[in-house]
Amino acid sequence: MLDNVLRTLTATSLMSLSSSVLLGVVGTIIMYVGAKQILAGTLTVGGFFTYTLFLGFLIAPVIQVVAIGTQLTEAIAGLERTREILNENPEHRDPRRTVALSEIRGEVRFEQVRFAYEKGREVLHDVSFEAQPGTVTALVGSSGSGKSTIIGLIAAFHTPTSGTVYVDGVDLSTVRLDSYRTRLGVVLQDSFLFDGSILENVSFSRPEATREQILEACRIARVDEFAEVFENGYDTIVGERGVKLSGGQRQRISIARAILADPRILILDEATSSLDSESEQMIQQGLAFLMRGRTTFVIAHRLSTIRRADQILVIEAGAIVERGTHEQLLANESRYFELYTKQHGLETNLFLAPGEGDAVPDIESEARARSSEPSAGSILRGQVG
Repeated sequence: MLDNVLRTLTATSLMSLSSSVLLGVVGTIIMYVGAKQILAGTLTVGGFFTYTLFLGFLIAPVIQVVAIGTQLTEAIAGLERTREILNENPEHRDPRRTVALSEIRGEVRFEQVRFAYEKGREVLHDVSFEAQPGTVTALVGSSGSGKSTIIGLIAAFHTPTSGTVYVDGVDLSTVRLDSYRTRLGVVLQDSFLFDGSILENVSFSRPEATREQILEACRIARVDEFAEVFENGYDTIVGERGVKLSGGQRQRISIARAILADPRILILDEATSSLDSESEQMIQQGLAFLMRGRTTFVIAHRLSTIRRADQILVIEAGAIVERGTHEQLLANESRYFELYTKQHGLETNLFLAPGEGDAVPDIESEARARSSEPSAGSILRGQVG
């Protein structure tokens, strides 16, 4: 990018310099020759003025072409991008999507799924797993390993290059998106809020909901703790992208929006990683309520937040390298064990915020102790906001 910018600026500067030099040289020559001919009596002053004026009309377009050269380049690039967008096929008009799902239980199954954003550059390799209704599946791994790509396939943002994604036993690539995505809830790390009121942003997921239903969702997500303090209450305008609210407040509105939608499949993508400890504690309670009885997929780099998952999938280089519960993966002492021990090694850092890590002096003894606890899924689903 830097090299391209430097080449563009250099070319533009050379063109501007050339046109300025051309204008100066031509003007100097005309003045010299014209003055010489006037003194010799072969050219009148009026003829010299007319000739100079015509020459100005001839050179002016050259100067203008140089001046608008950069604008023309930008316009051509914009035109190409516009053409790409206009050539995109609308998702809901895909002729393969003919199956309408009236009810969704939330069973999700990947069978030998492969996917590539660009031909010849595969990012998922033979991914297979199953998530039963009401369970929590956590995806962990290093950045760029393919976690968000898997989530994108579950949300039907993409279709597999090969293999199949099933929802309740139905091929997701044949399902009408309007019947599927209304039963899908997503809470992202960076929640998008519109330039409207708190009430309007929460009701976006279900416009037909009553005010009582919206306020109940806000209460569960702890939105009422700050909304009722504002002068205009729930009618307070939050600004574009929620600029008038803090990160924790925006995230709580996002959770309230997901609670109101009452989804059967829930996706949490780094929902609390950018928050302070106090905000995270409040939001975790709202998330615990939201996750009850739903098929939940969690992406989290902070491994302490996914200990209670029913299954943990360790993704590396687009493939599942480990799977199991927190205790099972610790006992394996493989990639998950490595990630976990590295994170807890950060506890020696004096700048670690309270609550960001868990005090675990001996990971092996912790694994042995947890083996006698109740099942992970029952504990997680039993939490109440």
